[in-house]
Amino acid sequence: MGEKEQFYAELSRYKTALRSDASFDVVVRVFMVSDKQAAFFFIDGMIKDETMQKMMQGFAAIKPEDMPQDAAEFAKYQIPYVEVEVLPDMQTAVNSVLSGAPCLLVEGYHQAISIDIRTYPARSVSEPEKDKVMRGSRDGFVETLVFNTALIRRRIRDPKLTMEYCNVGTVSHTDVVLCYMTDRVDEQYLTEIRKRINNIQVESLTMNQESLAECLYESSWWNPFPKFKFSERPDTASAAVLEGNIVILVDNSPAAMILPTSIFDIIEEADDYYFPPVTGTYLRLTRVAANVLAFILTPLFLLLMQQPDRLPESFAFIALKEPLNIPLLWQFLILEFSIDGLRLAALNTPSMLSLPLSVISALVLGEFAVSSGWFNAEPLLYMAFVILANYTQASYELGYAIKFLRIITLVLTNWLGIWGFGAGIALCIFCIGSNKAIGGKSYVYPLFPLHFRKLMKRFFRVSLLHESKHQGGNVRQ
Repeated sequence: MGEKEQFYAELSRYKTALRSDASFDVVVRVFMVSDKQAAFFFIDGMIKDETMQKMMQGFAAIKPEDMPQDAAEFAKYQIPYVEVEVLPDMQTAVNSVLSGAPCLLVEGYHQAISIDIRTYPARSVSEPEKDKVMRGSRDGFVETLVFNTALIRRRIRDPKLTMEYCNVGTVSHTDVVLCYMTDRVDEQYLTEIRKRINNIQVESLTMNQESLAECLYESSWWNPFPKFKFSERPDTASAAVLEGNIVILVDNSPAAMILPTSIFDIIEEADDYYFPPVTGTYLRLTRVAANVLAFILTPLFLLLMQQPDRLPESFAFIALKEPLNIPLLWQFLILEFSIDGLRLAALNTPSMLSLPLSVISALVLGEFAVSSGWFNAEPLLYMAFVILANYTQASYELGYAIKFLRIITLVLTNWLGIWGFGAGIALCIFCIGSNKAIGGKSYVYPLFPLHFRKLMKRFFRVSLLHESKHQGGNVRQ
């Protein structure tokens, strides 16, 4: 078989593998390079047109005497572009094309050449809606993986910063990047994470980070406390890398997964470091207190209302002023589920209607809920505080974990009184203590195993200069 017949046979195999006849966006461009046939395979909408046009002009100028003997030399001398790779087999070339990187097939060469001139539809880098800061940088991760790695590289200009690429999903072939510092990361833990990712056997990461998290951590589904910390802020991710943690970035996801994670890591936020140590400590302690009160406030009020005669005289003002038409437990439970209903409704409300609907909800569900006799004013007040306390931290998972345990504690307190209240608190402590990060890392470190200096730093923010002296430069930035 001659070179021309072999080229057309290879072209037919690539067309069949890519199903270019069935998919309109899979484009095959056949043209001449010198006196040889060539074909470009690419996805419409995922290439840079200007770069492609200049490349075609360059190919048209190649003379027969300048044609190299193999694909490697052609890629080296005749393709004036940075990211060029000779691919070992057809399956690798097909995956490259479907990922957006065009492939070139040239008559007489037995290997395809990948030219990474792809571009993805992407939104601009802007401040995340959830992870906002009062002071600090306003950029945030986006859905394009290479943009996210660049945002971290911009903050850590060290060759020890490693971006390790891997591929997950037998169908989706989702790009996943492990980001870490080679001189600070726990090598044994990194090996465990790498092994788990490589052993994932799923068709696709449908829900991006969440799908990956469920594949990495399959046990203890009953424990509601989050096993990972998610952040849409590059500065938070960069700080985690500098502390020796591993940051996992997934293509099509605007959030970074940080591990290993403890309960203290999840509560900690960037605002603590964008203010002086005294202010940062105050913000951190306020956040911790708000989360504790969000869990304990409504069950404690229910317990006190079960035994109003035991209320100290100085706290008599918290007692119910109006008679109960619906038991307190049911008032709290209805409010708990109603709040989630309003939150879901807000997600699907057009932005132009969000403000008027918020006003209507405040008037109707607030004022008239009390005047109609369905609710007493006191449960509404305490649930309003609980809602606000949930928004003092950015983790949705932690907020819902506190919510689930609060509901369980409410039911136990209504059923068993003070013993039920104590059982609810014990259950919360048990869930936190028994939760484990990947590789068996402690979820409550540095409380257990105890490291007193690090534990104090979890509550009291010290200056970066003081921290640098004790850590040898490994500081939170």
